[in-house]
Amino acid sequence: MKSEPLSYLGKDGGPWEIFTEQVDRVIPYLGRLAPLAESLKRPKRILIVDVPIHLDDGTVAHFEGYRVHHNTARGPAKGGVRYHPEVTLSEVMALAAWMTIKNAAVGLPYGGGKGGIRVDPKKLSSHELERLTCRYTSEIGILLGPDRDIPAPDVNTGEREMAWMMDTFSMNVGRTVPGVVTGKPIALGGSLGRRDATGRGVFVTAAAAAAKIGLPVEGSRVILQGFGNVGSAAARAFHDHGARVIAVQDHTGTIYNEAGMDPYDLARYVAEMGGVRGYPKAEPLPNAEFWALPTEFLIPAALEKQITEHNAWRIQARIVAEGANGPTTPAADDILQEKGVLVVPDVIANAGGVTVSYFEWVQDFNSYFWTEEEINARLERVLRNAFEAVWQVAEEKKISLRTAAYVVAATRVLEARALRGLYP
Repeated sequence: MKSEPLSYLGKDGGPWEIFTEQVDRVIPYLGRLAPLAESLKRPKRILIVDVPIHLDDGTVAHFEGYRVHHNTARGPAKGGVRYHPEVTLSEVMALAAWMTIKNAAVGLPYGGGKGGIRVDPKKLSSHELERLTCRYTSEIGILLGPDRDIPAPDVNTGEREMAWMMDTFSMNVGRTVPGVVTGKPIALGGSLGRRDATGRGVFVTAAAAAAKIGLPVEGSRVILQGFGNVGSAAARAFHDHGARVIAVQDHTGTIYNEAGMDPYDLARYVAEMGGVRGYPKAEPLPNAEFWALPTEFLIPAALEKQITEHNAWRIQARIVAEGANGPTTPAADDILQEKGVLVVPDVIANAGGVTVSYFEWVQDFNSYFWTEEEINARLERVLRNAFEAVWQVAEEKKISLRTAAYVVAATRVLEARALRGLYP
């Protein structure tokens, strides 16, 4: 009997449609597990909540919030919470699904989860954001727990929001539960190395890919879309290893300097001015020209669906390392592969954040914390081993790194599903 299609997304599948197409591409390589692949196209549970709060002027505003568990066959749901005015159910579903693949590809004992609130956080005061975060945490609290669902920071959230979430959950259960979220401040059980982990992981996996094709990092050119936590950390890592950051694009515009920019200095400017536009040590560049710049490394580190069939043909990078989740559409993937551009997919490239989140979770359970040197060394070992396994599958099956990553991850998830059976 054929399964019924999902009814709650309507005609526009959005990012979720991208994920399901990626699953379809991997099915031919799953062998005996292929019949179980339909489970990857169906989130385990979806919670949509109303988040009402008192604004500072005394009025009440309502916001729509989401929490999605995509698959928990291998462990509790793990994934971030984003605040953005364009958050949709389709987006959160896709992000949860990519977390399932990411955790499995890296070998972490988690399933995939994701959450979000449709809100422009820049329009709220700090007190309003605190009330929003606490109310949202209470609304989705029926799903949360250190052995059930562990949120983390994402777009427009960070240590502050994770502290509020941890406190709200702890107050509701009557005891302090540090392990209910990761990405917390160090003083509340956070982990050293967590803040730069995603960007550091982008560098580690990009460098591993470069070594495979004989491309030296030292002296290479790097361009980045996005200069938030991920983009700036990746830029610093490349800079520290002798690469030149020649262009950066963010929501304020694009800047360019062929001689290279100091990402430490640029980060100070962005912290003060709110974006890269006007940076005095670079010249402005039209946004559309960013994608056509000759470079060795292109790092999309902003939002999903940034590289499409409309701009992929212009890309002149040797390697694209995806710091963002879902930045490349399937059609663009095909174009890049035809052009010979090596794409290090998001589910490997930006897995540094969730890997150190896993370290944080383990440290919270044990109440014993590692040094930053230990964490960085463990992170690099985990990501290099994961990349090597994906590269080997790609070579053996003559497929892209993205498809290979999905083969590795889907096999692990569906094997767990097969061994557990169906209850009842």
